[in-house]
Amino acid sequence: MDFRVVSRRASGLDAVMRGLCWKLFLGVFGLVVGIFAQTSEPPQGAALLKVDLMGVFAHPDDETGAAGTLAAYALGRGKVVANVYCTRGEGGGNMVGTQSGRALGVLREAELRDCLHLLGVRYCYFLDQADFAYTESLAITLEKWGHEETLRRLVRLVRALRPEVMVTMNPAPNPGQHGNHQAAGLLAIEAFDAAADPSRFPEQLKDEGLSPWQVRKLYYGGPAGTGATIEVNQPLADGRSPGQIAGVALSQHRSQGFGGFVNSPWLRRPQNWTLVKSVVPFATDEVDLFRGLPVEDSVKPVNAPAVADTVAESGVRFVARPAVEFYQAWVQEQGIRHVAQAFAPDVPVVAGETNVVYLDLPTAASVPGVSEWTVPEGWKVEVGSAAVSGATTGFQRWPIRVIPPVGRPADAELSVRVAALVPPVNAAVRLHPVPRLTASRVTPPLELTRQDEDPRWKALQVHSIRPQDTWQGTVTNAADSSAEFRLAVDDSTLWVEVRVHDDVVVSNIAPNDIKGHWRSDSVELCLDPNPGSGHTLGCYKVGIFPFDSAGHVRGARDADARPGLVEETAPGTRLISWKTADGYALRVAIPRSELGATGARLGFNVLVYDGDKADAAPGENINRSRLAWAPRSGVQGRPEDWGRLDLP
Repeated sequence: MDFRVVSRRASGLDAVMRGLCWKLFLGVFGLVVGIFAQTSEPPQGAALLKVDLMGVFAHPDDETGAAGTLAAYALGRGKVVANVYCTRGEGGGNMVGTQSGRALGVLREAELRDCLHLLGVRYCYFLDQADFAYTESLAITLEKWGHEETLRRLVRLVRALRPEVMVTMNPAPNPGQHGNHQAAGLLAIEAFDAAADPSRFPEQLKDEGLSPWQVRKLYYGGPAGTGATIEVNQPLADGRSPGQIAGVALSQHRSQGFGGFVNSPWLRRPQNWTLVKSVVPFATDEVDLFRGLPVEDSVKPVNAPAVADTVAESGVRFVARPAVEFYQAWVQEQGIRHVAQAFAPDVPVVAGETNVVYLDLPTAASVPGVSEWTVPEGWKVEVGSAAVSGATTGFQRWPIRVIPPVGRPADAELSVRVAALVPPVNAAVRLHPVPRLTASRVTPPLELTRQDEDPRWKALQVHSIRPQDTWQGTVTNAADSSAEFRLAVDDSTLWVEVRVHDDVVVSNIAPNDIKGHWRSDSVELCLDPNPGSGHTLGCYKVGIFPFDSAGHVRGARDADARPGLVEETAPGTRLISWKTADGYALRVAIPRSELGATGARLGFNVLVYDGDKADAAPGENINRSRLAWAPRSGVQGRPEDWGRLDLP
């Protein structure tokens, strides 16, 4: 047999087969390429911007309470998520470097983007408003930012991104709730309606190519009788839970002391959300923020759950502090009274003296028609003899004089029963007493010396700050953290001595890092020239480190009328400090001219910050507890709840 012939025949067959295979390959390849070309066109224009979920927050790291939820939807369900931040957080502290102000904002944005990448959040936008200070005032926040302009910027993003669901922060003025956080929540809730209304910011439709957009559902964090509970401890495809991912992601915010969040068990707890506005019927037991979605584009918001409130409907009410008055009117205007059911209005009153609170009654009723007062034990209540101006049409405003016990009594409730109305109506108000004292007058001025070289210091009245006067954290006993202070005044100067009992005095703040006094052992003096102010931007607040890392006493004004190093912002203020057997002591001389005070009374508070980490790193935030002479959550940013200091 001629093997060469066979070989040639085989080679010819191979060539044919190869040709057929090549043609088949090209055909299949062309088909695949065609399919790929048809199905993998990258989204562009409006399609690129379409998101499922949008978070609206005030500062970088405010996504903390939502992080597990964001990860669950972005990484677990493939939802496209965008976060919007009102500021870059440039007004906060810095636990890892010396950057402050705008430079800190640059750092915090970098940390934030690392965090959001790990959470699976695709887009991050800023409204470019200033993080100007810690304040609990919504009013001053919106004044500084510009309410309408900030809303305009947010509505632009809502219309561009077209989220199905929005999540945000609670706008209620609860003690401890940052005014910027309140503003973020308020703006998000207002944007829900404004973005869908073509009459709002019409230039965005005419000049920017946008269209109205109706968000489907809006939530804020925390339960209020209606909403959703999101499980964040179930493993995703890679075995990690959204809560675990949240811990790793949030630890990127190292400048804010979040480095230890990696294994935080509380991040794995179910996250609760209050449904505020919706185009689908409200429910109380949701397990999915997207329940009831998708829906048609032509949908309209549905009414929130009705709230049975005979007191509100009757108009019988006590007048609360201004922030609360605004909030109550606003939830009514927004049609979301259901979110305020658990909110407790309150009025600050000064212990041991007559305070006037006001009771609004319909003109058909009067204070003589009140059949019963329920007065807290030890308190005195006197009813005014006639109504005063101030109530809205159809109502009368009656002055009620309230005298709390002397000292530091606990909060108490005052209530009335109005028998003249049918049916009778009960109304109540929570009264929050703040302490008062009078400074001793001295002549000639005291000497700013250590120890007892001027014996007149020792003769001044002592005022205590006890371990139970905690407004944040935990205090073990008086040796762990407590204090006494003395006050005196002359014609030109306010004199303050604070003796702090602290079993571990830490001095981890470098001389070039004098800010953020809450990071370490320190004392903050708070003085308000207009007692009861709604915000701190007219105040004098100085945080004092008894010793920096070089052993020198240092101070910086914070979140007040003129923040910055005390030697630059209050050059007449003088500080001294020394160690004691059980802690440290400070003496401070503050010119009355630097306080901006012309009256005989100041708002006043002394705050003691304690951190017991002896091996703290430079600049590390070791805050463990906070005490105050007039304690209440968030009190450093709310002068209404400071005590009162009379200057003889």
